Amino acid sequence: MRVGIDLGTTYSAVAAVRGGAAEIVDGPDSRLTPSAVYFEDGRPVVGAPAKNMAAVGPEDYVELVKRRMGMPEPVHIDEDGREYRPEEISAIILAHLAAGARQALGDEVREAVVTVPAYFGDAARKATKDAAEIAGLHPLRILNEPTAAGIAYGLLKRESGTFLVYDLGGGTFDVTVMRVGDGELEVIATDGNRSLGGFDFDNILITYAALEVTATGGPELRDGGQCEARLRAACEDAKRRLSQAERTVIRVAGPERLHQVPVTRRRFEELTAGLLARTEDVVEDVLAQSGLDWAGIDKVLLVGGSSRMPMVADMVERLSGRRPSMEVNPDEAVALGAALLADRLPSQAGALEPAGPLTGAFRDVTSHGMGTVARNDFGVMANTVIIPRNTPIPCEKVEVFGTVVADQKELRFEVTEGDSEALTEVDATEIDLIALPAGLPEGAPLRIGMCFDVDGTMYIGVFDVINDRFLGRYQLHRPENMTREAKAASRRLLCELEAGPA
Repeated sequence: MRVGIDLGTTYSAVAAVRGGAAEIVDGPDSRLTPSAVYFEDGRPVVGAPAKNMAAVGPEDYVELVKRRMGMPEPVHIDEDGREYRPEEISAIILAHLAAGARQALGDEVREAVVTVPAYFGDAARKATKDAAEIAGLHPLRILNEPTAAGIAYGLLKRESGTFLVYDLGGGTFDVTVMRVGDGELEVIATDGNRSLGGFDFDNILITYAALEVTATGGPELRDGGQCEARLRAACEDAKRRLSQAERTVIRVAGPERLHQVPVTRRRFEELTAGLLARTEDVVEDVLAQSGLDWAGIDKVLLVGGSSRMPMVADMVERLSGRRPSMEVNPDEAVALGAALLADRLPSQAGALEPAGPLTGAFRDVTSHGMGTVARNDFGVMANTVIIPRNTPIPCEKVEVFGTVVADQKELRFEVTEGDSEALTEVDATEIDLIALPAGLPEGAPLRIGMCFDVDGTMYIGVFDVINDRFLGRYQLHRPENMTREAKAASRRLLCELEAGPA
């Protein structure tokens, strides 16, 4: 059985195609599962039960791991000193989602299309794929979230046109411009911020409520423990209520008594205006990158639970002159689109099967430029972009570089991710040393091919021009990502955790 999984920062969802229709698979608690893990006596509890335990034992509670994907630092250390990487916590969540889907669907879940923010880089995409494999899933495709939403809208609503997808989730933000129609989907431009989402709006409301309490002689509730956990939960609830009502009250229990902080929607919008303005800047930038103006956009699609805040729709209407669409549930659109793609992919990832809607061209784009470190025209070492951002993928581009000395034994090569010429503003990774044939003269031409696959993962190909010989194709093995041995060990650990005590 194949499914689509929206592995969200704060909430996740699973969808599947049954009887030709895509539908959200109900989990044990609801249609949405909190992306949270609580370690109880060393064993993970996932979802709503975990979130309910956050205030009881915040030191055993883990959330927001999506923001840490592609980073090597542990996100949790258990009572035995065992460190958990972001991939491992994500794998625990994915395994829980797969188990719930298996129970609901009555079939084993083995393959999945897993979504990521469009602005995820190579290390974060690889980490997401690793998490799926640790969870025992075969990741058919790592799919950009706005693209998944576009697929859902194009197939479920049967509409064509040029869409701008505004995707404000719990922890990440993306904007994508795409064309959908005649069985085709083409992404034109994308950009975003992996550290901007509903969580940041919550933080501002938390600060406001905490200061209001201390201003009236109450205690500091941001204690890093149970009081702060209760305060966060209360502010999250208040934020959701303000999407429906003009005013509400934040109620949170302190050490000695219950504190009540009234807040209006207008005040909340004033407090968070700076965050909303940051999303507006990205919208305008992506629109400029697409080469279009608002007259060229047929519809704006709102995706992600945080896009439900009324100020988001108001801002989009002010910019575009029309009310945005929420015809496909913003919380569910990404998972539904992932499921629709999963249903149409052949057994081995590649082109779409020639049957059913959306079986023509399906083209996404690179979210970051890809290049190398080389001397520029002024003789200064700088980032040389070979594949610019927003290049359609899969893609490959070739540049020719010369050896530095005669009879050079090996090639030391740095791959960059980013669009700035300044090396301080891009990520650079040195690939494994590549052995060169003996006897090459100084300046011997080497053709370096750089490519992105359909998942947005980077690869390098090296060709010796003089000897007409292909030297190899290399995937970037970033130090931030897990080794094959580490993944295998994590898979064994997860199986032990799932099995429970002997």
